[in-house]
Amino acid sequence: MKTSIKNELKTHIIETINDQQLDNFDELHYHAFNEDYYIIGYYQADQWLKQHDVSSFDAINTVKEYEVSNFGEMTTDINSESIVNMYVYILGEELLSEFDLDQDANELIEEIENS
Repeated sequence: MKTSIKNELKTHIIETINDQQLDNFDELHYHAFNEDYYIIGYYQADQWLKQHDVSSFDAINTVKEYEVSNFGEMTTDINSESIVNMYVYILGEELLSEFDLDQDANELIEEIENS
């Protein structure tokens, strides 16, 4: 995962914990990356890919591999908004797997900030 994306997603996770005052992190991935769209709009999604130097083909391939592996087929629409949101969903899942979610909010935030 690119450093710029990792840093942005870490900030988003911390903001989600603080904004929603979460104390149980079993559904942190849902709240941070699935409860609402991460990026809204085709232009904004295109700009997000450019900002992070991610090829649209690489993002599509990541989504395709994930969905085929987990669901047997790719179901995400191929447009920039849908692909970026699913791409972020996947990277968010990957990132959260690096942290111990069985701790209190302050400890988790500290672990995320120091990673």
